[in-house]
Amino acid sequence: MRRVVSVVILGLAFTLAATLIAADALPLWAYGYIKAPDPGAVVTPPPAQVTFPDQSLKHLPGSTRTFTRAQIRDAFGPADWYADDHRAMPDVVAHGRKPDVWACGLCHSPNGKGRPENAGVSGLPVAYFIQQMADFKNGLRNSADTKKANTKLMGAFARAMTDDEVKAAAEYFGAMKWTPWIKVVEATTVPKTTPSGGMFLRAEGNDTEPLGQRIIETPVDGEATEVLRDPRSPFIAYVPVGSIKRGEALVATGGGKTTQCAICHGGDLKGLGPVPGIAGRSPSYVVRQLYDMQEGTRKGVWSDLMKSVVAKLNNADMVAIAAYTASRMP
Repeated sequence: MRRVVSVVILGLAFTLAATLIAADALPLWAYGYIKAPDPGAVVTPPPAQVTFPDQSLKHLPGSTRTFTRAQIRDAFGPADWYADDHRAMPDVVAHGRKPDVWACGLCHSPNGKGRPENAGVSGLPVAYFIQQMADFKNGLRNSADTKKANTKLMGAFARAMTDDEVKAAAEYFGAMKWTPWIKVVEATTVPKTTPSGGMFLRAEGNDTEPLGQRIIETPVDGEATEVLRDPRSPFIAYVPVGSIKRGEALVATGGGKTTQCAICHGGDLKGLGPVPGIAGRSPSYVVRQLYDMQEGTRKGVWSDLMKSVVAKLNNADMVAIAAYTASRMP
């Protein structure tokens, strides 16, 4: 009897261990956290209209325009610093529609670059863009981080937008070419950062911290990116040493754990038909999406095709894949 009980206990232990190996914990850094938020904390979206005591006019190099901080953050008409960088924006991109739809250009920028906490949408296939908005609208695209406010906002915007507005935004951003603005650097230690609005900003001083099995994606110029929302301000992504080479093997061959990415995303990883490109994209975003699809919180037509692709990946695999794809020239 004792032997039977021991075997049962040992079997349960192996089962539990296998479960823990197969289902890594939420990679907090990919969702903009250093440590888990207070379970009792209530996360609310930022207000559509933001007031600032500072009413001075701000400037950016290469732009003849000036804006106050409130104008920069106006959800229904945010700053467009470099109007010559893009064609005329559809109204939904430039202004949204009060009171339910914010301007797409507020979070994703008029050039569609986005930031680590959301998505870069320029260069996405029109059909893919429209499908993702349908998934948001129908509650199929959610975040494994239940407190991620901007995912919930996207669902609300998608439900409020008309088909013509979605199509106009899809065609506007889809006509843009995705261009590099993220420099990938392998490192063991990185500048100390603090989370701010879903992304990481460098802390004051010159303190460093171990990177570990994370990716820390941070603006080269924090003030230009966060305060002035400069759509030309680039990012640097610190990735673990050796992760790019390991990611290349997983992407190119599958490594016995996944499917070759080129089959769907193209040999150059720049997309294939309605399948989006993944070269040069935010590695934080890529890991977040892989994890969401593995957890089943991101569903839908295209996500269902990824189920077998992500099933056997652990967090370290996702880090390696994202490090490699981010390092590729888009």
